[in-house]
Amino acid sequence: MSSEVSITVNALNKSFPVYEKPHHRLLQMLSSRSAKHRWFREFHALQNINFEIHKGETVGIVGRNGSGKSTLLQLLCGTLTPSTGSVEVNGRIAALLELGAGFNPDFTGRENVFLNGTVLGLTRREIESRFDEITAFADIGEFIDQPVKSYSSGMYVRLAFAVAIHVQPDILVVDEALSVGDEAFQRKCYARIERIRNDGATVLFVSHSASTVLELCSRAILLDHGEVLAIGAPKMVVSRYQKMLYAPSDMTASIRARYLLDVASDSLLAGSHPKDEMAATEDTDQIAGASASDVAEDSTDSHFDPGLIPQSTFRFASHGAFIEDPHLQTTGGHRVNVLRAGAQFVYTYSAHFERTATSVRFGMLIKTVSGLELGGGVSSTPMESIDVVEAGTTVRVQFRFRCLLAPGTYFMNAGISGRIDEEETFLDRVVDAALFRVAHDPERLATGFVDFHIQPQFELVPGDVEKQP
Repeated sequence: MSSEVSITVNALNKSFPVYEKPHHRLLQMLSSRSAKHRWFREFHALQNINFEIHKGETVGIVGRNGSGKSTLLQLLCGTLTPSTGSVEVNGRIAALLELGAGFNPDFTGRENVFLNGTVLGLTRREIESRFDEITAFADIGEFIDQPVKSYSSGMYVRLAFAVAIHVQPDILVVDEALSVGDEAFQRKCYARIERIRNDGATVLFVSHSASTVLELCSRAILLDHGEVLAIGAPKMVVSRYQKMLYAPSDMTASIRARYLLDVASDSLLAGSHPKDEMAATEDTDQIAGASASDVAEDSTDSHFDPGLIPQSTFRFASHGAFIEDPHLQTTGGHRVNVLRAGAQFVYTYSAHFERTATSVRFGMLIKTVSGLELGGGVSSTPMESIDVVEAGTTVRVQFRFRCLLAPGTYFMNAGISGRIDEEETFLDRVVDAALFRVAHDPERLATGFVDFHIQPQFELVPGDVEKQP
């Protein structure tokens, strides 16, 4: 990652006039300069946004609907102008914003490739040389010569994304438009985004998928009501976003206020690059320090290390149920947090109900240090959930699993769901409730996170040897 800055946003504000009645627009146009604010009120879409993005970074923007994410991307791309403040972009920028942006609906796909490519800074000769690659990636067949107004939303995105990535941008900006594509195309797009990032370009995108942000991003930004509530390591930002998203409505304001105070006290916000790298490794550092009492690295015994305590645990607001004492144990009931790969273990917790609950289910999830969700399970399907759990009941929950993970450190979530006003929601949820480490195995042949028990086979095939006379 380079120290060169690709994007600088300084004291950025964007406001839009909101008219109560249609004819107020005309009255505003006819009003004298002294009465300019008489017929409308201002909606502040973005307020005092400050940050820097460095060359080679991949930055995800998360936030609730209406938080200002798309407005921010449009300002970065130059399709909107700031009300106050500044945006500086260094390098060629290619953008995939809202569906169909940059396309003329009456032009064919072929004509729009040339139109959009020209807008993005390519010459006609450059577009012609890349046209076959663009159409191959879009994979819309003969529709390339049909007007794009006849395209489905998926075809729109395929063609628009294909053009954007073949511009060879220094900065790629992607809004939520990719969410309309099918899974195979989404995977192809994310694979290409990874390739663009690995080639040294800056990638900035909006996503509602926490796992995508955690997997792809080096940093993340949380927006809410036009304000930055967090900027830093993806795991921290996504955790704050989810906590606010699932909080009861009467607690949201206090959570926002606390996050704003955190931002205001962060003197490195505008140039938070060094601090973010430190924050991204914070969990790993805590684990390394906590594990000093572990047995030798080549140990294969499962045991309990009292120093392995998660420092990032947080609990969502409870709705009458409480998770207590989440931990791992052997099948024989011994508490452990240093696991031997290949053995079976039990993740267990107590669920105490202070209020009667309906359609109850229990869940668990295993994640990496960076927050990538590896997998988990639930106690039943929605149709087979527990109909009623009476107030005062305590349920002992157990999930048995085989540890097929690579040596390293992992976190576990715990959750209870039920129905409130006919909608399934979390009754209690604890993120990073437990922490465990998989011990080193010197005989391990598997690669990656999960051991699939692959059985390698190989044999030497002798080449043809000419007979000597």
